[in-house]
Amino acid sequence: MSGPDASLTVSVVICVYTEDRWEDILAAVASVRAQSHPARETLLVVDHNEALRERLLKEYKEREDVRVLANAGPRGLSAGRNTGIAASRGEVIAFLDDDAVAERDWLRHFAEGYADPAVIAVGGRTVPIWASGRRPVWFPEEFDWVVGCTYRGLPPGRVRVRNVLGGNASFRREAFDAAGGFATGIGRDGDKRPLGCEETELCIRLSRARPDAVLLIDDRAVIHHRVPEVREHFAYFRARAYAEGLSKALVARSVGADKGLESERRYATRVLPAGVLRGLR
Repeated sequence: MSGPDASLTVSVVICVYTEDRWEDILAAVASVRAQSHPARETLLVVDHNEALRERLLKEYKEREDVRVLANAGPRGLSAGRNTGIAASRGEVIAFLDDDAVAERDWLRHFAEGYADPAVIAVGGRTVPIWASGRRPVWFPEEFDWVVGCTYRGLPPGRVRVRNVLGGNASFRREAFDAAGGFATGIGRDGDKRPLGCEETELCIRLSRARPDAVLLIDDRAVIHHRVPEVREHFAYFRARAYAEGLSKALVARSVGADKGLESERRYATRVLPAGVLRGLR
């Protein structure tokens, strides 16, 4: 695969919902503005929080490359992303979590993936930043998906996958023309039960609409994701794992259990047993 297309335009969508993450939001935007492959624009989509929207408008009023929008749909991450997609102007739309920062070459590695015209989505690697300064002793790397990060067991390098992971992902614009947007009612809604999998459902729909399409994860496209102290405890681990089960059930209901649970079966039969053996050793 050849190098990145320097002319490829990328819009970055960051969905935000609370002023409690103010410093994190500023850091996320700063990391986008420092990319070696410059973003065409950064879209901050505010989820039904007028005070936060007004504060961000004041913060970035001098920045033409940062746009602040209100979520035009129902409350929740999926509708916020759909709002960003509709307002974006880039050939590729990338998504970054509001409590994460991207490494300088994040978008460059995405752009490199799109040098192949068959590639319609590229995701990256998400590394946890633990609030306590280090990984909890009891927390296995196979379960880093619980805190929104890349888990042990995913293949290394740049590889073809069923789905990318939403907080560190990008899609060609035509992906949404082919498959529609993110489904509301599956993903997160602020601080409510931590559901997810909206990007999984979208990617499965996309593969059905475009069977020839290639979806990649490139582990050089790195972001660093903040894990707050409350998520380092087993109570959150248990709640998130339960919510993931509910989310997978919604995905299976939407797209069928065959594709909806394909990767999960591989995870349960290969990744987890290897982790148990390592833990026992």
